[in-house]
Amino acid sequence: MIRLWTERSIPDVIEPDLVSKMDLIGSGTDTPENPLQVVSGAQAIIAGASIDYNGQFMDKVPDLKVISRTGIGIDNITISDATDRGIAICNTPDGPTISTAEMAITLMLNTAKKVKAYHNAMCSHPQQDFISAYQGLEVNGLMLGLIGLGRIGSRVAGIAKALGMKVYAYDPFITDEHAQNLGIERASSLEWVLSRADVISLHLPLTTDTYQLMNTDRFNLMKRGAILINAARGGLVDESALIQALDTEHLMGAGLDVFDPEPPEVGNPLLQRENVITTPHLAGVTGAGKERMWRMAIENIMAVMHGIKPENIINPEVL
Repeated sequence: MIRLWTERSIPDVIEPDLVSKMDLIGSGTDTPENPLQVVSGAQAIIAGASIDYNGQFMDKVPDLKVISRTGIGIDNITISDATDRGIAICNTPDGPTISTAEMAITLMLNTAKKVKAYHNAMCSHPQQDFISAYQGLEVNGLMLGLIGLGRIGSRVAGIAKALGMKVYAYDPFITDEHAQNLGIERASSLEWVLSRADVISLHLPLTTDTYQLMNTDRFNLMKRGAILINAARGGLVDESALIQALDTEHLMGAGLDVFDPEPPEVGNPLLQRENVITTPHLAGVTGAGKERMWRMAIENIMAVMHGIKPENIINPEVL
């Protein structure tokens, strides 16, 4: 049987038959004080986002053949170190797409409608007349600017169009045909879409080139009263610059599912603001999202261990 270690416990939504051919030697959740207590015996790992899977880690797991990441992001895995050691790296990019896209839209609508502020106000003063002061936005007719038009960004585009929004996307790696098939416009540059959109939603990977893509200069380019949504990676945003843009009321608000670092510090001022909707990096992990990601992660492992090329392998040369 395949000796499997998982960063998190296998969720209840996974059918036992899926892991019946694996020997689960433990998980990081089982040993929270020393999460790597039993990982050394693993042949396969189902990885999350909390551990750095680099060469130093891999050398502690001599029989390791495959790391299968739940979700899209692989920024916590050093691919070159894995390739040098003959370890296959896989991910599950289709697993969280639907749930993450829905969360991005949820964050947008909650921010636009000022749900957090008026929820708090009503809890404190339930009999107050809020109607005259309320200035929530109607998103129909507003412009949504997508930065990144991959799986998640493309699905967000479809939902936003159904809401009556005008959708533009900046992504240098997509074709005009892809944008046309989605019925949206392709922005000529990042600066063009930042300066025109009422809502900016980030849907791109975290790399050395995209780290703190949204900084003071980029926030200053955005329309006054615009909204920022980030359900991608916390490192895409310079949080101090975002706070300044909110303090000066240059931005109306923000919806954030991700932070840098994660989890955020208890005193992070973004958590306390009434014009910032926050969730703890759970956009993709609905019950349905978990089932897809874990099933795909297990299927990746089974394929590699039987000498079959998985559909979502990052370094196929190791096979």
